[in-house]
Amino acid sequence: MSREPTIGRLNYHHLLYFHAVVEEGGLLRAARRLRVTHSTVAAQVRALEAQLGTTLLVRSGRSLVPTDAGRVAKRYADDVVAIGRELVDVMSGRVPGVAARLRVGIVDVLPKLVVGGLLALPTEHDDVRIVALEDRLDRLLGAMAAHELDAVISDAPVPATSGVRAFSHLLGQTDVAFYAHARLATKLRGDFPRSLDGARVVLPTGGTTLRLSLDRWMAAAGIRPNVVAEIEDSALLKAFGEAGHAVFPAPRVLGDEVRERYHVREVGVAKGVVEQFYLLTPERKFAHPALVAIVGAARARLGATT
Repeated sequence: MSREPTIGRLNYHHLLYFHAVVEEGGLLRAARRLRVTHSTVAAQVRALEAQLGTTLLVRSGRSLVPTDAGRVAKRYADDVVAIGRELVDVMSGRVPGVAARLRVGIVDVLPKLVVGGLLALPTEHDDVRIVALEDRLDRLLGAMAAHELDAVISDAPVPATSGVRAFSHLLGQTDVAFYAHARLATKLRGDFPRSLDGARVVLPTGGTTLRLSLDRWMAAAGIRPNVVAEIEDSALLKAFGEAGHAVFPAPRVLGDEVRERYHVREVGVAKGVVEQFYLLTPERKFAHPALVAIVGAARARLGATT
């Protein structure tokens, strides 16, 4: 007998359990399939019948079969359950031909060559599409807290003053070296780092993690270079150094790429200055399988073991 349906939202679990009972033909078999108790399945089905205001299942021999209303509900349940399974598969990257998105924020001061290498996923993750957004760390953390990003690649761990709950995973670190055109590099290399005193230098903008480290290093060495430019974008910094015949810093792990792309030579290593790379995530464990590959590849390249 039909009853007055209740006003409210359908519960996904009610439909899932009802769907299993129809497919299995009984409460016990559905309970074994769902790995729950018989009473749990019965309660979920009764709740769905109460919400829809009609009987969905009747007993036929030793089995439960759908009523006319139950058959209609089963068709809708088929669609809902299929969509639910598809959602889980898409988010985990298991659907052939459907690229699961990995949304990564990149702190804008990071070297683009390093970041590009870190995001180059192995071929087994060809079904993953990376969506990369560049911005300041505070804005990226806010976007991650709002579930707009899966992770953030940063040059520093989550600040202690940040109100965002996030976890910092060290990907690795690299020494920092100075580079210049061959003639200038030859001139400065012999008495490095003292040779940088008064030399034309391009540096990252003030307040960045790398700039703070370089400032401390130069102060300790008594070096006062002629800072001809302060540039936030790492690629532009290197290009400016190349065009302006000035010395510029870059991660030493990129030495081969920097020398080839900008036609420069290494002047010397700023001993004690390192550039670190972190993966910041909203959870301690990685929710997206592609993040595991990124972390593994990054630590192999940068030499991190933790």
